[in-house]
Amino acid sequence: MLPNERLAYSPIVGRPKIALPGDAKLAVWVIVNIEEWNPRETMPRTVLTPPAGGAPTPDIPNWAWHEYGNRVAFWRMVDVLDTLGIRAALAINGSAIRTYEPISQAALERGWEFVGHGYSQKNMQKVEDERADIVKTTAAIRDFTGSAPRGWLGPGLTETWETPDILVEEGYDYVCDWVLDDQPVMLKTRTKPIVNVPYTQECNDVAMMLIQHHTAAEYRNRAIDQFEQLYADAQNEPRVMALVVHPYIMGVPHRLRYFREALAHIHSRPGVVFTTGSEICDAYLASKPA
Repeated sequence: MLPNERLAYSPIVGRPKIALPGDAKLAVWVIVNIEEWNPRETMPRTVLTPPAGGAPTPDIPNWAWHEYGNRVAFWRMVDVLDTLGIRAALAINGSAIRTYEPISQAALERGWEFVGHGYSQKNMQKVEDERADIVKTTAAIRDFTGSAPRGWLGPGLTETWETPDILVEEGYDYVCDWVLDDQPVMLKTRTKPIVNVPYTQECNDVAMMLIQHHTAAEYRNRAIDQFEQLYADAQNEPRVMALVVHPYIMGVPHRLRYFREALAHIHSRPGVVFTTGSEICDAYLASKPA
């Protein structure tokens, strides 16, 4: 199906009212992305361009840049979230579950939600067998946590023409790749619908820091500006706000304070609930007209 065949256009004004977790006006969910980069392949992203160009292997500087996030920076983020009492979502590559098992264990102990994020950090259009990749990711999370993941986030938000269909057929309840609304929406598939839970490209550290090359403070400023507008909008219709971080980006020493300050600002406002994708999905389905 084409994207516009999976859902019809719907203006957010005039829709039937929906509910969010805790009957909140604004639901905020924080997604921490944990990835495993294969040193035998071209790095998914680069902070340093190789002197002679191209894509050399091994690419030690760029592999190490990402590895710092999992060795050091993730634990700074945990401290921030623990201090504010925020339970996050862990979007994690299936292969990373065991490679970075202390991270997985920390998330499990805190009751974070595990979201499938591909088996490896690779464009889903370049995966040899998409269904097998999704099945392996599901199994890796289920074997570690005891429960199959309910949500899916494509690496780099990538999908094939069949991704929503396969996700439903493999037991997923929601996907996050369709960044087109401030409320959950239903996507058609060849069997039954799947919920799309609002995610973000604009309040995503990859976009701000690596693509747009903003200073670190832009994360705080943009997150607060987006929050204030959604907070006002939510007085009329409930809204969902996502905040996306990668440890190797926002967890580094010169950026972490802006992640902390953004969360502290949002946390201080009444009528806001910090929640997870599954809880947003469940509240939406429970309130949605048949």
